[in-house]
Amino acid sequence: MAREITTSIEIDAPPERVWDVLVDFDTYDEWNPFMRIAGRANVGATLVVHLRPPGGRESVFEPDVTKCERHREFRWLGHLFVPGLFDGEHQFRLEPLDGGTRTRFEHAETFSGILAGPILWFIGDKTKAGFEAMNEALKVRVEGLVAAEERKEAESV
Repeated sequence: MAREITTSIEIDAPPERVWDVLVDFDTYDEWNPFMRIAGRANVGATLVVHLRPPGGRESVFEPDVTKCERHREFRWLGHLFVPGLFDGEHQFRLEPLDGGTRTRFEHAETFSGILAGPILWFIGDKTKAGFEAMNEALKVRVEGLVAAEERKEAESV
């Protein structure tokens, strides 16, 4: 039986700006308290993902990118040892709001496999807290970049 953790946040910036920060893995160490990613956001690519949930231990896994729809959705699928034991499909979805001037960012993961229930019993709350921490940090990062660009434009006028 599949289980899902879903979080979301509204960001005062267009989806294109959120996307640019989301897929710029090289800068995650500057703003992202929850994860580090090495690799490319291309379908079929294998990533190296380091997760650090608040109060939890770091875990490293190598999921495969399953969807990369620019400015809309990014997904990967990872497995613990072998498929069917504990699988996680991580999802980032961007929904334009207010005519595309704002974004609803949804950060979720669907877990399945024989060990999904027992493992989530142990890590579920910390994982959700990690998602929420990343969401907040993404909001601060994107809105800060947009505000800095707007200030720079205003000063040059």
